[in-house]
Amino acid sequence: MKKNNFIYKILLMEIALAFSCQLTQASSSSFFAFGDTTEEAKYYQIITVPIPKNVVLEVGGLAFTDKDQLGVSTRRGEVWLLDNPYSRKPSYKRYAHGLHEALGLAWKDKGFYLTQRGELTRLEDKNGDGKADVYKTIYSWPLSGNYHDYSYGPKFTKDGDMLVTLNLSWIGYGESLSKWRGWLLKITPEGEMTPIATGLRSPSGFNLNADGDVFYTENQGDWVGSGRMTHLEAGDFAGNPGGLRWSGDPESPLKLKHSEVARESGMTMYEYAKIVPELKPPAVWFPHTILGISTSDILIDDRGGKFGPFEGQMLVGDQGHSKIMRVYMEKVNGVYQGAAFPFREGFSSGILRMIWGSDNSMFVGMTSRGWASTGGGMYGLQRLKWTGKMPFEMKTIKAEDDGFIVEFTKPVDKVTAANPASYKMTSFTYKYHYRYGSPIIDNQKCMIHKIDVAEDGLSAKLTVHGMRLGFIHQLEAPGVKAKDGSSLLHDTGYYTLNQVPGGELKSPQMAGQMKSSGKEIVQAKRVNKIPESWVDGPETTLTVGTLPGLKFDIAELEVKAGSKVQLVFENNDDMLHNFVITKPGDAIDKVSKMAEGLGLDGADLNYVPDTDLVLFHTGIIQPESTESIFFEAPTEPGEYRFVCTFPGHSYVMRGKFIVK
Repeated sequence: MKKNNFIYKILLMEIALAFSCQLTQASSSSFFAFGDTTEEAKYYQIITVPIPKNVVLEVGGLAFTDKDQLGVSTRRGEVWLLDNPYSRKPSYKRYAHGLHEALGLAWKDKGFYLTQRGELTRLEDKNGDGKADVYKTIYSWPLSGNYHDYSYGPKFTKDGDMLVTLNLSWIGYGESLSKWRGWLLKITPEGEMTPIATGLRSPSGFNLNADGDVFYTENQGDWVGSGRMTHLEAGDFAGNPGGLRWSGDPESPLKLKHSEVARESGMTMYEYAKIVPELKPPAVWFPHTILGISTSDILIDDRGGKFGPFEGQMLVGDQGHSKIMRVYMEKVNGVYQGAAFPFREGFSSGILRMIWGSDNSMFVGMTSRGWASTGGGMYGLQRLKWTGKMPFEMKTIKAEDDGFIVEFTKPVDKVTAANPASYKMTSFTYKYHYRYGSPIIDNQKCMIHKIDVAEDGLSAKLTVHGMRLGFIHQLEAPGVKAKDGSSLLHDTGYYTLNQVPGGELKSPQMAGQMKSSGKEIVQAKRVNKIPESWVDGPETTLTVGTLPGLKFDIAELEVKAGSKVQLVFENNDDMLHNFVITKPGDAIDKVSKMAEGLGLDGADLNYVPDTDLVLFHTGIIQPESTESIFFEAPTEPGEYRFVCTFPGHSYVMRGKFIVK
């Protein structure tokens, strides 16, 4: 009995300590991630690293020292050094401060390297007191003063050189206001710089694979239809022409001019690359709002199977959706392409940086100030640890000239895996144009013609009719079961098909297929013209704008019951937004959830679900654009709500619509 009481007390102490940790840091999750009962948590556990109350850890970069201390650079211009970062009580010491928004960090030769807004810097602690006493400029570049002039890195190459990426400025569209903005640069330890590639818009995530090849992730924006990952080589143009302003420089590896890139070609990137050979189509697309909205860091799984069954694959963070995706990459005819899958959701803030710890857990650094995220914390530091249990997943999708081979992490039930009804495939793509983002276009169903399941049950060859080069192929497999009866943890993958083995596509095309997307859909609750019955015009005109950081510029609107209203929505932000008025109560949350579930149809429907819970709405409005809608206010007084239902925005972008 005494022994049981002792154990009971210990358990109470553990719980109390965990909740104490919860109260001393910014994240809303405890050390043990209490309450995380999702299926994903059975396989990958999120553990919160406590942060002292007096430390604002808006993570910009992560790097481990030779002594297994975790260095963290922050957007506030500090570098913190964490001893025992794996423990429940890590110690924090400020290593450096007075820096300018350090959005990257690396460790080499007993010192930290980081990229500030205007320079690549080396920090070194000469006297061993745990504080940097050397701040050395390796290389600097000019600044325009624009708020969007973010700089990232460095990443070290095998030769010991460093790679950095520079964001475009934002002036209603991406522009290179100072030299080399929108470029990937290589810099030697001695400070010699070589420009490598351009066409980058917001390249916050980049890394090198085991072969030393460079990949970077991009966020939706002007010239960027959706999030994507691109393989960058010397002389590549990744799509946004802002950086081409400097292609005439003698050091530039390409001579393509901005004027040579059509603003509206009517083509996709894949098609336009046939005209402009410098243009590099993405290796992998991340469908916007479906697989994240703000792609960030890339981390290669080089853990030798100690982080699960995905050795060699890429893990990609998403800042807006506070989650991690998984990418299987293959090389076909010398061209990189591959499949993206969901992996792990539920992080406490917006993911910006990821790094491996010595215990094979992943440290995840987060920030949300000005870049709102589904995770409610303004910043955070968490670890992701494999529990040792094997998830049932599509491990890979590999391209064939007439279909795809799907590999699984566990043997499948051969009856369900061989049944064509267990699968569904759709192909689609995006426009390549100067506008912000793109709707899904050329949405077309494919037919799973035949399935051959391997003898060991670990793979299946899908013969497909309707494959198309240059398109994303969404493969859903909800009906496939494992041999042990379990369902797929994530039943959908997205393969970007740029090449097929042998170079000749042998998938028969679908006769009579029509494009099912990219058309105007009339939505009855979006009225853009003054009703003819309003002889004297609107009785009230309301104007709503936006602010940076996913905010409306007004928290409350007030109208008279039954009045005739003109609402002018001005999108002053650099992102896409809509304006939706819902019924009172929890309707705003239900509508937001339904909007997230619209999938491939979301863009066509302006991310507004067809439900009685929605009263009135605009369409999706481009940056620096305006739309007016007309409606009669509800006759029932009360507190209604307004919200932006663009996926990921509704958590913070909302307000009250008061009817009196």
